[in-house]
Amino acid sequence: MNEQPRSTAAKELSLVVSNRLIESRLTPNSISMVGLVGNLAAAVLVWQGYYFMGGIAFILGSIMDTLDGRYARASGKGTLFGAFLDSTLDRIEEGIVLAAVAYRFAQNGEDFAAAMCVVVVLGSLMVSYTRARAEALGVECKVGIATRPVRVVILSIGLVFAKGAGVFEIELLAPAIYAMAVLTAFTVVQRVWHVRNALKAMEGTDQAPEGAEGAAADV
Repeated sequence: MNEQPRSTAAKELSLVVSNRLIESRLTPNSISMVGLVGNLAAAVLVWQGYYFMGGIAFILGSIMDTLDGRYARASGKGTLFGAFLDSTLDRIEEGIVLAAVAYRFAQNGEDFAAAMCVVVVLGSLMVSYTRARAEALGVECKVGIATRPVRVVILSIGLVFAKGAGVFEIELLAPAIYAMAVLTAFTVVQRVWHVRNALKAMEGTDQAPEGAEGAAADV
């Protein structure tokens, strides 16, 4: 009987909070910087072997990374530089946390797992690059399994349930890294194949990008 009034009240409260945030001096770039601080804290905690706390900091920092874009669209405060900064910080944040994970593996003598962290960093960069390059050629490229949200979820699970994190005394960090290595590589292949087919379909049409033959020269 009271479900509808409660639901309406929750929506109104959410709307009020959203409007207050939009009217505030808060900017999407400031949210991005908070996300950077959260991920830096996560990297330091993981570096010191505090996996559970590092995982929580990583989750919170990553949540802020997802909020900045949404807030930019909702508030109308977004800028082209803000979008560039957001994407750049995303790559930095993911890289520094994975570097800390690689360090812990190397310290524990797990050389293969440490090497796979490097593969994951390369894979995540290529997942991002293939989309950026495709869109520069006029091809939308959001396909693939290992998008950033998926990678965040997998790494978060690995950190929270790492050996020594104190949760169930299980080890999921190395399996999480292995899964990310495979999935990022597969996603890069997916995107390359998608772009190939899209560009092939555009050949001979008005949508075909000009100068595509020499496009790779300026990369």
